[in-house]
Amino acid sequence: MGNEESVIVDDSTSPSVLEARSIEAVAKHIKERNVKRIVVMVGAGISTSAGIPDFRSPDTGIYSNLAFLDLPDPEAVFDISFFRQNPKPFYALAHELYPGRYRPTIAHSFIKLLYDKGMLLKHFTQNIDCLERQAGVPGEKIIEAHGSFATQRCIDCKTPFPDEQMHPIVHKHEVPYCPECRGLVKPDIVFFGEALPENFFTNRSLPAEADLCIVMGTSLSVQPFASLPSLCSDGVPRVLINKERVGGMGSRPDDVLILGDCDAGVRRFARAMGWEEELGALWKETNPDPKARAEESAPPQTRDERLQDEVERLTEDIDRTLGMTDAYQQRVRERLESNEAHRQSDSGLAHVFPHLARKP
Repeated sequence: MGNEESVIVDDSTSPSVLEARSIEAVAKHIKERNVKRIVVMVGAGISTSAGIPDFRSPDTGIYSNLAFLDLPDPEAVFDISFFRQNPKPFYALAHELYPGRYRPTIAHSFIKLLYDKGMLLKHFTQNIDCLERQAGVPGEKIIEAHGSFATQRCIDCKTPFPDEQMHPIVHKHEVPYCPECRGLVKPDIVFFGEALPENFFTNRSLPAEADLCIVMGTSLSVQPFASLPSLCSDGVPRVLINKERVGGMGSRPDDVLILGDCDAGVRRFARAMGWEEELGALWKETNPDPKARAEESAPPQTRDERLQDEVERLTEDIDRTLGMTDAYQQRVRERLESNEAHRQSDSGLAHVFPHLARKP
């Protein structure tokens, strides 16, 4: 369904638009071309550093930790037929995932920064956690492809249920019922057996209008969301910030892959753009504790970021050392050339390099 072949283009292949297949080249492209129509596509990987597990990871994913709910199978917790029979398992999970329990990550703040700079065309997310909203991204800029906890309604008469009543009910591990028909109330999360939100399909053409695509923290394994990156026009740079290469990302000459932790990737992106301080300040604002917010300076570095910083430090040390060596050798050459009498003699070499002097 619109997917391109997952054949990675060799790094030596010349890009058609970018100067190189690097985040620095993407940053230069954004500045020189005045890029203003960026589409962002994300999955659970941008929320894991907030403490929210993804769904399918072995041992740590949500589905592998639902034994306490006594389900016929883990995915039944999001099955609309099972929900009608027994909504309690879902609301036990909802209590753990409900908005307000988790803080947005630096990746969520990066999306807000794109919006603040007038660059965000649309943000497509597979997540139901509402962390983009908590980070300050307006709802009209977000397409929650699988729904979210942002709103809720009766599954029978479709009457919306008030937000101010929903939170305390979920907090008390209770099940909400519609005041109109006594039907079950469910957050507007897409369950198995339900259609995706209409706004996903009405906005599905937007990737074709983008001048840059950023994909983060997703396996690109669930359709139709997985086909979105392939809808971007040829020649439009696409950036993947992810633990591993997925889907067709890397198959186009102007694809740039930043493989590793999502938070580390967006900070590297922000550094290339000269936005690092702005990003840190935005993330600081997401701290719900005013006192802690005043004392907070920057999000803690991840293991990947510490490793990246160490690699960059060592690279700079090597470059500096090589640079000093080159300068020293240049001085030596100039000295030798100015003294023809010593140019080919041992004594001349010993004058410059005493440790090379031959013993009689």
